[in-house]
Amino acid sequence: MRIGVQLQPQHAEYADIRRACAEAEEIGADVLFTWDHFFPLYGDPDGAHFECWTTLGAWAEATERVEIGALVTCNSYRNPHLLADMARTVDHISGGRLILGIGSGWFERDYDEYGYEFGTARGRLDALDRDLPQIRERWERLNPPPTRRIPVLIGGGGERKTLRIVAENADIWHGFGDAETIAHKHAVLDEWCAKVGRDPASIERSSGVSPRPGRFPEDARDYAASAETLYAVGTRLFTVGVCGPSYDLGPLRDLVAWRDSRRAR
Repeated sequence: MRIGVQLQPQHAEYADIRRACAEAEEIGADVLFTWDHFFPLYGDPDGAHFECWTTLGAWAEATERVEIGALVTCNSYRNPHLLADMARTVDHISGGRLILGIGSGWFERDYDEYGYEFGTARGRLDALDRDLPQIRERWERLNPPPTRRIPVLIGGGGERKTLRIVAENADIWHGFGDAETIAHKHAVLDEWCAKVGRDPASIERSSGVSPRPGRFPEDARDYAASAETLYAVGTRLFTVGVCGPSYDLGPLRDLVAWRDSRRAR
């Protein structure tokens, strides 16, 4: 199992994010994620915010061991060939530690303010389906090529289209919801793998971790309990999100301790 933390790039100075990045690696996180938006998702909608891939380039230099990526890149914001080149470049800067997290996009304000066509959910999924093979093809043509086969993480849980795209293209699937929901999505993904001829065990299962309902977030045991429940249904990468400016990494410490105690059994 692995532990990730999403350092949400909102309501903070970059120095705050940089300190949290260093602390998360020191604590023992396996993966550091940012997200790919242009405005805060909660709190002051016009608060401080930083762009995803510029941040990842900085993290590639600022860290030594931890994998880095976006949870998740919006496919609509960049030409797929450009995105492939950006990912390859960050892969080299990091010494082969990039995960390409990607999804079809959903935050309408980003589209409106930056001049992208929002379109429909179906159209955005069709574009993701079309662009993922182009990204892999571009990686094969770049000089130099990526340092490794860059893992592709796809976020989303749509059962008719998204999970089919995952079965065909992803190395990691990130889902959302409680243990019952995640278990159901795992079963649907397994069915899609059977249909497309993919070994379902070749796709790492990932989900977010939050305190159990009705409990106080500061009770760190709740995070481990949530992870334990998700582990029981087949999740192997667990990610907790933290927001600026304080970036309280207590939940990450708890999850790393839980991971290490399980590994010691």
